[in-house]
Amino acid sequence: MQETREQQVQNRFLHFLQEFRTINPSTGESFYYYHEEARIMRDNDRTTLNLDFTHITQTEGYQDLSIIMQTDFYQFEPSFRRAIQEFMFIQHQDVEDQQKLYFLAVFNLAATEKIRDLRANKIGKLSSFIGTVTRTYEVRPELLSAQFTCQMCDRIIDNVEQQFKFTEPKKCPNTKCDNKSKWTINLNKSQFTDFQKVRVQEDSKDIPAGSMPRSIDVILHNEKCDAAKPGDKCTFNGYLTVIPDVFSLGKPGLKCSMTTQNQGNNQRGQTQDGITGLKQLGVKDLCYKFVFIACSVETNNNRFNLQKQQIDDKEYTESLSDQDAKRGQQFDDYEKQEILEMKKQPDLFKNLANSIAPAVQGYEDIKKGILLMLMGGVYKTTKEGVHIRGDINVCIVGDPSTAKSQFLKFTCNLLPRSVYTSGKASSAAGLTASVHRDIENGEFCIEAGALMLADNGICCIDEFDKMDSKDQVAIHEAMEQQTISIAKAGIQATLNARTSILAAANPIFGRYDRSKTLKFNVNMTQPIMSRFDLFFIITDACRPFVDEQIATHIVRLHSQQEGAIEPRFSQDQLRKYIRYARTFKPILTHESAQYLKEAYIRLRENDQTSQRTSYRITVRQLESLIRLSEALARVQCDDFIKVSYVQEAEKLLGQSILQVDETPKFIDDLEEQQPIQTRAMGIIEEELQQKERERRRQGQKIQLAQDEYLDIVRALTSFMIQKEREMQEEITEAKGVKWEDLAEWYITNKLDQIEHEEEVHQYERLVGAVIRQMINKEKILVVVQDHEDCNLRELALHPNVPR
Repeated sequence: MQETREQQVQNRFLHFLQEFRTINPSTGESFYYYHEEARIMRDNDRTTLNLDFTHITQTEGYQDLSIIMQTDFYQFEPSFRRAIQEFMFIQHQDVEDQQKLYFLAVFNLAATEKIRDLRANKIGKLSSFIGTVTRTYEVRPELLSAQFTCQMCDRIIDNVEQQFKFTEPKKCPNTKCDNKSKWTINLNKSQFTDFQKVRVQEDSKDIPAGSMPRSIDVILHNEKCDAAKPGDKCTFNGYLTVIPDVFSLGKPGLKCSMTTQNQGNNQRGQTQDGITGLKQLGVKDLCYKFVFIACSVETNNNRFNLQKQQIDDKEYTESLSDQDAKRGQQFDDYEKQEILEMKKQPDLFKNLANSIAPAVQGYEDIKKGILLMLMGGVYKTTKEGVHIRGDINVCIVGDPSTAKSQFLKFTCNLLPRSVYTSGKASSAAGLTASVHRDIENGEFCIEAGALMLADNGICCIDEFDKMDSKDQVAIHEAMEQQTISIAKAGIQATLNARTSILAAANPIFGRYDRSKTLKFNVNMTQPIMSRFDLFFIITDACRPFVDEQIATHIVRLHSQQEGAIEPRFSQDQLRKYIRYARTFKPILTHESAQYLKEAYIRLRENDQTSQRTSYRITVRQLESLIRLSEALARVQCDDFIKVSYVQEAEKLLGQSILQVDETPKFIDDLEEQQPIQTRAMGIIEEELQQKERERRRQGQKIQLAQDEYLDIVRALTSFMIQKEREMQEEITEAKGVKWEDLAEWYITNKLDQIEHEEEVHQYERLVGAVIRQMINKEKILVVVQDHEDCNLRELALHPNVPR
């Protein structure tokens, strides 16, 4: 008897599963790949065989099978499933294998389609596309094949296939029975499988300008149910098909009736049916819609392709050798070598930060904050089940045209899972989650919002200050507890929103009023402000030197385009390094823990005594210090949090909680005189001596704007860093830089702004006062070799100053 086409395909696929061999990378020996896959399926009680499509396309002699799978997958899918069933029986000789339902999951296809390219010419063909899951429905049973019993003659009819709806036999096979409608289904002899429908939306990069995003329903079966969650960016492999649109079937036209009246007897006649829809008018109804039957789902539900682990105490205290072993499994030797080369480079923190948004000139502190946000802290879970977030929230407040949106766009493009939205155009439901009623079956379902879609990623919210107050309240829970709770229409659910928030806001009056604190400049409530770990304030002040640098950079950017941007690390290198650094789980040392407590106490004391803080210091700021310290340790790929990391975190946090002050800064022009320390001197003598020093200093203060003072400090610090590197390269007896050399360098750079000789003496006095301030108050410089003449003193950078 000649084999049918389906039997030929079945035998061909069975032969491939039995004969395919590949090389084991660990041992270098060849083995039967799908024999091992069958054993794993048997041990784990799985019924889905995972097929790597490249195994068929790259194996000689099976090109015809690959063409059949690509062009007629829907037609021959039952043949593939029967081949898997026979293959499992051959491998294990178990009678149960001949009764189980087996499924085929194909992955690793060569090309992926866009959702808007899934048209009628793709029906029934094996294809793949990438999309974001926006809505999921509950798992239901689906009837694949049923057994019916005739109610008139008790004839049993087996294997009645279902065609996307409940399908009964057309007629009883008994020639003496005329039954066409009276059937009883035998549930225990019928075959069911799990069924789930999800709604998938195309990626934002695939949407043409001015177009609405396209969506498609995807059907998942068996073990693939619940494989995709709202917000997951997944690759779906399967085939496109059409099914009856049940909602549209009952939509066109309403059934109406008319009555006739017998005029002779004055009695009402029988009711007659009128026109029941468009079909009666000769118009063909469009009662079908596209759906995608997915045979496999590849989920990318993590940040930088690393699964975020909700670690408990046992995992958190695992040995460093175990962490190194896990790290070695996730990266190959070439990647680890490249990352280690990056780690060895000097000024790693600064170079990594400058590689973020390289098209934006300056703003080094903001780039450092965004880098720490990308690194993140360690996610923890207490014994009581309370989750402590490790994600860092950052807010950028600044004047118009200060490149705030550029930081948000770059961060959104850097991450594989991130969402960009605008505060004015977003509602509370659009940011968190909403409950919708399904138009087909009338059931309620949850549709994910921006924060839920950005789970394990970053949500970039522009125009954060333009949000309504009720919308800001909606994200309170998501920013701290990282969950979204819903209680609507009988649905009570707690959804995950483990995301970092990068927000950008404008001041209330258009320009930042530097005489007021932050809370008077932005339209944010106090609870929202306390949930941000870092605030960065950008002011558009007129500074000729800075303006010249920005203008030069922008002109070069427009004239040379890509050639004008030369970041130290590319985006691909940046992703790899962050991906590697996030595998570290740094822990606090005793010294760093003690310093953390002292830093928090200092912040609380300053909050009570100073009126310059932007918001109240609470325990959240202590947790922010811990998260920032953990992120700094990850930047250095360190397993322990050192005191220097905590000091840098304290510096960043201190800059964010203080207002930008425009009031003049007074700098001492006289050298600091240390008080005489004697046991005979009491408190009264110390107070008298302090008053005497203050009296002597009257008239010896230099008034300087805050921005000008900071510009001088940055310039002198950069010069000291450069000199320090030069001394490390050259063998010299000098321990530091002479005071007069430092002052002379700064004055030389200001010669183009000096017109008279008197201005030179004014600059000498100004630079000398700033240097004293950097030594005595700011603790940026230290005297490494003292001398009676201050010009001959040798200065060096303080060890805590970041290089």
